Amino acid sequence: MSATSPARPATGVLLVNLGTPDAPETAPVRRYLRQFLSDPRVLTLPAPLRWLLLNLVILPTRPAKSAEAYRKIWTPEGSPLLLHSQALAAGVAESLGADYHVELAMRYGRPSIERGLDALEAAGADRIVVLPLFPQYASSVTASVSAEVMRVLDRRGDYPPIEILGAFYDDPGFIEPWAALAGPDLAAFGADHVLFSFHGLPEDQIRASDPTGAHCLSSEGCCDAPGESLRRCYRAQCYQTAAALGRALGLERDQYSVSFQSRLGPRPWIRPFTDEVLPALSERGVKRLAVFCPSFVADCLETLEEIGIRLREQWTEDGGDALWLSPCPNGDRGFAEGVAAWIRASSEGR
Repeated sequence: MSATSPARPATGVLLVNLGTPDAPETAPVRRYLRQFLSDPRVLTLPAPLRWLLLNLVILPTRPAKSAEAYRKIWTPEGSPLLLHSQALAAGVAESLGADYHVELAMRYGRPSIERGLDALEAAGADRIVVLPLFPQYASSVTASVSAEVMRVLDRRGDYPPIEILGAFYDDPGFIEPWAALAGPDLAAFGADHVLFSFHGLPEDQIRASDPTGAHCLSSEGCCDAPGESLRRCYRAQCYQTAAALGRALGLERDQYSVSFQSRLGPRPWIRPFTDEVLPALSERGVKRLAVFCPSFVADCLETLEEIGIRLREQWTEDGGDALWLSPCPNGDRGFAEGVAAWIRASSEGR
């Protein structure tokens, strides 16, 4: 038997994205939101308050509204996020070859992490590499995936060696394929300005990632100062992603800005807010706005509906002429090869 062509795959790979409801209807959206928002890393509230907020405020009204939004972006084949994630997994598997077995999972909804781990075990993987598909580290996503993976495995008592890969916010394997994918269309659009809109987080989650307890959000320029406090700072990593992607696209610093979208509830969220940035850009004379959403690797509700539909409508109301939304890397071959390179490097570093 060849050492490079084992009869059974030596390394199992689990790619994990956030998740999606099974259908753009109220009942499946409610199931999805219940699982998602029951995670204490997502709604960081005391358990009784989280239960009250979820069951008395969110679930009675939000599923129907969210289902309506999902219907606007749903395809005949299904959920865009699921389809793009499946395409990425297929591309990674093709790049890695027969020595690896690749599975896709969602932190919430289906296919589940448990199902993905079952498939890797059935394939005979003697080592598992998990990649949470979130460019910037956040406890609500990256750590939540890690916790769920270990919860599932711990119930089994015995499992192969496992490695969970970290954030890739400025890795060339993420930045360069996106710039290559979007660059020609961005140039053809002729943008006056580029907005990098990241998913928002509550301020308390940002502060919780600061081991010093005194740095994050302490000043306007806190993300610019290097140090241990920024090692797991989501906001700082967003700014570093924007800087890396801006350089790769050939942008000067005054040609782009950073904002945060998708806030939920009354707690303070990190600023500036995407919907509040638009009027200021319009007042500056920006007419043609390009938007990237670099906290996502696959297009989903937050990119296609929140930005591609609602923000575009707001931009027109605020006096803008046109808004171009860059596609996420999705199943782009260059991005799939970048992901495969991270997996190989992990295997070679054993």
